[in-house]
Amino acid sequence: MSSNPVRPWRSVERRPSRQIRVGRVAVGGGAPISVQTMTNTVTADVGATVEQVRRCAAAGADIVRISTPDADATRALRAIVAESPVPIVADIHFHYRRAIEAAEAGAACLRINPGNIGDARRVREVVQAARDHGCSIRIGVNAGSLERHLLEKYREPCPEAMVESALGHIRLLEDNDFHDFKISVKASDVFLAAAAYRALALATDAPLHLGITEAGGHVTGTVKSAIGLGSLLWSGIGDTIRVSLSADPVEEVRVGFEILKALGLRHRGVTIIACPSCARQGFDVIRTVAALEGRLAHITTPMSLSVIGCVVNGPGEALMTDIGFTGGGAGKGMVYLAGRQHHTMTNERMIDHIVELVERKAEALAREGAAAEDGGDAGAGEAGAAPEARPAAE
Repeated sequence: MSSNPVRPWRSVERRPSRQIRVGRVAVGGGAPISVQTMTNTVTADVGATVEQVRRCAAAGADIVRISTPDADATRALRAIVAESPVPIVADIHFHYRRAIEAAEAGAACLRINPGNIGDARRVREVVQAARDHGCSIRIGVNAGSLERHLLEKYREPCPEAMVESALGHIRLLEDNDFHDFKISVKASDVFLAAAAYRALALATDAPLHLGITEAGGHVTGTVKSAIGLGSLLWSGIGDTIRVSLSADPVEEVRVGFEILKALGLRHRGVTIIACPSCARQGFDVIRTVAALEGRLAHITTPMSLSVIGCVVNGPGEALMTDIGFTGGGAGKGMVYLAGRQHHTMTNERMIDHIVELVERKAEALAREGAAAEDGGDAGAGEAGAAPEARPAAE
């Protein structure tokens, strides 16, 4: 039984878009949907900023954005870029010189609104700097900072105003024969953001950067982002995402991957299927899952794990996961491997045992992947499971 079977009703048909690059990361054109976050350190503090970038990269971030509000920040950017394991996007507002300095410092992408950085000459200078230094550009429209003439025309932020703003910024770049750009139309209101993205997706083939901006704290922001980004991604819209949380940026990365994993769009690390627990549970499910999430956070290999408290749903869930544990009686439960009953294990030893099984499987998959690359066999199955039992790789 497959842990992630291919079914017509679970597939997502992605919107066709042209492809650009943010450093070594391809965005759009069918490339894997990339996960981004943004640092919240003082950019001029190189050590603190690099340390945060590295933690985000270790959590899986493909791209990290850094605010560059002043000359001290753009001076620090060169050292940050040199030490970063992932491409860096420079976040620019209003001052065109910061954009040029960021491009010169090695930023892989500039986040700007061309219409907000000055006259046509300044736009040309920024575009030329991006072209000269191999930068792409993200046009970042936000409901909270729409141009005055659009607010006067529409009387309030609305999807039509946001799309008109985006298309106006696109024209400024295309008039300078620059096409390496992606676009976002973010709002803190889920309905407003989703409507704007759906309309923009019909108006351009540029790759789209998704986000529900200023979504809130960890719980609130996760829910809003899951609804807003999830609904768009499910309909095929979106090429790169950022979950905006008032929390550690690492948490933004984790939530982003969980959204993509839930939709089968990317798989990274262990997907844990767990029951909420009830009086039938044969062990403390909540404590066990919390412990496993922490101890398995270092695993990047895609695989699935079911942790179910009793035999009502446990065996059925275990049939569809790579590794499973179902609570029984007398202080022990059943361990499943590749969907089949394998052996029993005591509750006391269960957490350590599951960690060992997951780590062992990850090592076997890594060895087989390396062997397949050496042998040129791209279609080989993963060790320890039938070929159909493996989640799709990222």
